[in-house]
Amino acid sequence: MKKGIRVLLLCMAGALPVWSQEPEGRMLSIDEMFRLADANSKGLRSAMLSVEEAEQAVKVAKNDLLPDIEANVSFNYIGNGWMSDRHFKNSRNIDMPHGGNNFALKATQVIYAGGAIKTGIELSKLRKQEAELDLLDNRQNVRFLLAGYYLDICQLYNQKRVYEKNIGQTRLLLDEIKALREQGVALQNDVTRYELQLQSLELGLTNTVNRIDILSHRLATTIGIDGHTTIIPDSALLDENIGQTDEMSWQSARQNAPSLQMSSLGISMSKKQEELARAGRRPNISLVAADNLNGPILIEVPAINSNFNYWYVGIGISYKFDALFKSGKKLRKAKAATRRAEENFALADENLSNDVHAAYVQLDEAQERLKTKEKSVQLAHENYEVVHDRYINGLSLVTDMLDASNIQLSSELELSNARMDILYQYFLLKKTIGNL
Repeated sequence: MKKGIRVLLLCMAGALPVWSQEPEGRMLSIDEMFRLADANSKGLRSAMLSVEEAEQAVKVAKNDLLPDIEANVSFNYIGNGWMSDRHFKNSRNIDMPHGGNNFALKATQVIYAGGAIKTGIELSKLRKQEAELDLLDNRQNVRFLLAGYYLDICQLYNQKRVYEKNIGQTRLLLDEIKALREQGVALQNDVTRYELQLQSLELGLTNTVNRIDILSHRLATTIGIDGHTTIIPDSALLDENIGQTDEMSWQSARQNAPSLQMSSLGISMSKKQEELARAGRRPNISLVAADNLNGPILIEVPAINSNFNYWYVGIGISYKFDALFKSGKKLRKAKAATRRAEENFALADENLSNDVHAAYVQLDEAQERLKTKEKSVQLAHENYEVVHDRYINGLSLVTDMLDASNIQLSSELELSNARMDILYQYFLLKKTIGNL
């Protein structure tokens, strides 16, 4: 970096004296604004609910580790039976006990599923991480949006001060011109021109105050406070530590960016899908225990009007032979998805590296621009003083004075913009690496 935070503080101090001196409004630091946005932003609530949903999905996936237990109870009416020979002749009715009952209890505990259960749980945890990263990414976007509003308000307060200073200066000059006119040295046309200049400055001040009100309302409603509150930026913003961090450090920090981590997570999730496809080729083994109570006993003729209870425990083994020719296609599909996820990660890393480089260069450019604007303001002030002295002594025209005033106003406003642009580019760089 070509210019550190100390220079930034010295430069900004002249244009941002003390925002807390405003008579009404709420002093709001940028950290407090972020905290309020995290708690109240409607844009983040949906992402927070997605994280909560993903947490519950992990618990649901873990249910597959627990035994399946089912019970069935039924009571029925049994009609009389009918019997005949195989040619449906010599038929006769058979009396049956009419009250029937059935009770069955069965418990199954999977002890091996080819890794499908474990992989399913791990996949649910990865989806939870994905939801958390999406929340972080959304938070970065919301914070950067709010930081833009905040810096715009800072810049407008700068412009307000510039307009107020130039209005005061113009009024003093107008008094001087009126005195010269009474002495017969200046023309009424000179007075008229500067009265028009004064009105133009006052209109610019009105426009700036209105824009502060609009942005304050937008910012306040976004972070969940009264929309009629006038937001006053905290002068502690000037203490933001931009420092001398080189580009390599910023590039290293980009590995923590939520967007890049989500791309990496996509690779892990695709590999888990591969494991699920392989698990389909393996048998399922489970422990089984059951108890049945039935009545009456209908397998005998005539039926026996009694309850019959039996139970069993054992090991169940199942295997899907169709997986031999079906799972191969699923596995190839999962492998293709993994390769695509790896390519997406490489592309995301490349794009993020380019974004970090661009943001770093723009930050350095903004600091260079500040030096240029500082020099321009210095020259504009010197020019104004020279032209003012020449005009008072009758050596220059009022048009020269107007040009000097406009150049001074323009240079001061551009300096205000340059100071805020440094912080904007710095916040953009932090947002790019996911650390805003």
